[in-house]
Amino acid sequence: MKLTDIGTVKALMGENAFKKQFGQNFLISEQVPRRIAESGAAKGTLEIGPGIGTLTRELCERAEKVVAVEIDTSLLPILETTLADFDNVKVIHNDIMKVDIPALLEEEFAGFDEVAVCANLPYYITSPVLMKLLESKAPFKSITVMVQKEVATRLTASAGSETYGALTASVSYYASVKKLFDVPAGCFMPKPKVDSAVVKLSLYEKPPVDCKESTLFKVIKGAFAQRRKTLVNSLSTVISHIPKSTLAAIIVSCGYPETTRGETLDINAFAKIANAIDAYQA
Repeated sequence: MKLTDIGTVKALMGENAFKKQFGQNFLISEQVPRRIAESGAAKGTLEIGPGIGTLTRELCERAEKVVAVEIDTSLLPILETTLADFDNVKVIHNDIMKVDIPALLEEEFAGFDEVAVCANLPYYITSPVLMKLLESKAPFKSITVMVQKEVATRLTASAGSETYGALTASVSYYASVKKLFDVPAGCFMPKPKVDSAVVKLSLYEKPPVDCKESTLFKVIKGAFAQRRKTLVNSLSTVISHIPKSTLAAIIVSCGYPETTRGETLDINAFAKIANAIDAYQA
């Protein structure tokens, strides 16, 4: 069964084809799902939004067990058909944003020494899904996902660049990110308005910085709350209980000018400032 064939997709989906509600765009390129699976599959692999099973089949060829979480009820009988050749896959009908990720791994991948996420994420929910996976602290080896090209650029941006932001800094606490390859819009049906890219997040066994997480993420949030303003002014919108003059003194004590802007700082700088704020509050 060739799931990248337009006629096959239309025959499988019938009147339910291309629901805008769930951001459905089906891959019509054989090479793309194969490359994603080759890059990201592990012995235990979690897929989010399998659709009609195009990537799922490639994952099943490479993983010992694949668990696919699908929110769309109408796709479940289709997946039964398209995945009938494989006995190492389990489809769970649920919203990934409502799933207890660590509990899922404990139940479905007990005994596996490596578990990875591999998925073609709908554009509208990319960032929330990524942060849920990372914040769950589940022991993933890696997270390989296809996202909007613009998001891939943000995830791999360096401090000081125009595309560097809160998402970039937050993700860098959990993982290193590498862009693997671009996926042109023409590889999908219906054709989206933007291109995509595949990125791989390799998770750290322990964070690259030592600080209190709640303070760190408050600093990151504050640093980008008002992007065009100085770090002192932007940070004060989130950490309002500390006077601006004190925040300025803290930033200077960390070795950064009072005129510093948040988008110029990396995760190490944010951690340094977070530790200084906690020391002040102690």
